[in-house]
Amino acid sequence: MNSLPSIFNDVIGPVMRGPSSSHTAASWRVARMAVQMIDGHLKHASIAFDKDGAWVTNYEEQGTVLGMNGGLLEIDMADDLMKQTERIASERGVDISYKISTFENTHANSMQLTLTSDGGDHVEVLAASLGGGSFEIQKIDGCRVKMKGDYHELLVWSHGDIEKDLLKIKSSEVQLKCIESTDFNLYVFESYQPFDGVLTDRILQVDEVFKMANVLPVMPIISGKDRELPFSTIESLIAYAEAEGMSLGSVGLLYEQYRSGLSKEVLKDKMKTIIQIIEGSIERGLSGTEYEDRILPQQSNLVARAEQKGKILQGSIINKIIENVAAIMESKSALEVIVANPTAGSCGTVGAALKAVSDEVKASMDDKIMAYYAAGLVGAYFAMGPGFSAEEHGCQVECGASAGMAAAGIVEFFGGTAAQGLGAASMAIQNMIGLVCDPIADRVEAPCLGKNTSAAVNALSSATMAISGFAHLIPLDQVLETVERVSADMPTCVKCTGLGGLAITPAALKLKEQLEKIKTTQTNR
Repeated sequence: MNSLPSIFNDVIGPVMRGPSSSHTAASWRVARMAVQMIDGHLKHASIAFDKDGAWVTNYEEQGTVLGMNGGLLEIDMADDLMKQTERIASERGVDISYKISTFENTHANSMQLTLTSDGGDHVEVLAASLGGGSFEIQKIDGCRVKMKGDYHELLVWSHGDIEKDLLKIKSSEVQLKCIESTDFNLYVFESYQPFDGVLTDRILQVDEVFKMANVLPVMPIISGKDRELPFSTIESLIAYAEAEGMSLGSVGLLYEQYRSGLSKEVLKDKMKTIIQIIEGSIERGLSGTEYEDRILPQQSNLVARAEQKGKILQGSIINKIIENVAAIMESKSALEVIVANPTAGSCGTVGAALKAVSDEVKASMDDKIMAYYAAGLVGAYFAMGPGFSAEEHGCQVECGASAGMAAAGIVEFFGGTAAQGLGAASMAIQNMIGLVCDPIADRVEAPCLGKNTSAAVNALSSATMAISGFAHLIPLDQVLETVERVSADMPTCVKCTGLGGLAITPAALKLKEQLEKIKTTQTNR
């Protein structure tokens, strides 16, 4: 089935709370799917992280516990109850524990969930967070699968081979996979439509079936209704856009139409909602946010104050960019609703830059939508390449990717061509290749705030150069290949582990110690 990334599933999104999309959003999604695989209500959950994985040092501080708890308790990510998951678990009598262990896995961000229901049913799920909230469930009860939350999945456990029986009762548009194990067979039905009761009733009538689970998708765009795109490579995309007289934003919207099977009107409405959430997070940040477990106070209001006092440049768009980035990042750190764009760690760049420029050029909502589709298309090609996992590639795939996305969006506001948009993205990403990921005290606040701000200003300058006719020299696809190649030479300690870079300076270690003492004191009250 379709392997192309979706702009909504894999790039501009998810809508979430918490410090990290890799940790918080992906763990919520994995847990939300896994809890649907047990018969009855959740009673016990044991979550394991590999001792050699990237999350062993920071899974609690970067929001994995927050996301996992919320998903297991089936709390919507936008619900304020996400801030109180430990209390809710206690009230419901649900025991959730975390441990460091050793288990077979293939990704630095792997997690193993063992869930037990009140009726004694259990399931073991192995999953990996792929960056930006994307994930993959890789094993269910030891059976190798590949589930990414973008289909309706019907799981059937059987004591024997019942494939012929299942093929007779499934419809033609439903895919069926069989995974054999030593003790049983696992059958996976996959569909872009919900499964009806007639099918599930017929399955349960098969004698060998001893368990069935209907797992609903957690992604905003359901796959399976795609059409073949009229372009594939970035070079063919530029040729297609030139031949059809289309901007990069128009091509991005067309891409998602082909990818999702949804109409232009529906997709524009979806992007409008995303933009409103992003701009709402700016408003929320500027109005003031508070949260105990963070290292930076509100600072977004300081820019306007300094400008009013004549201490900085007057009326500069750079001032607005800095203000907007800080506001989004403060909303994120206070566990308010944000959009990972393309990740939570880099959520400030695109929204801040596009809001500042759109205000400057007095853009309409339709103009904003097309700018976001231009940004999203660059992100889709980034997702096809290195992806957005800082644990694999460092911050060059977070703030670096967001800089390229924002640059393309700004070119769209300036009325540039698709070639200019991709050229601007190339220049912006070139400027951030090799960027390390070293959050201080394991909080995704600093130096993340500065990196997001630099990325946003980089986006504006790159878009300005592209529109002015500056040469980007290296095509975007070769830049993305370079990102992946450079990451292979970067030491693991500077890839979001808290074990390198600024995170191990004396000042950072002292700050982390202070935060841990405060948290211990609060816990013991």
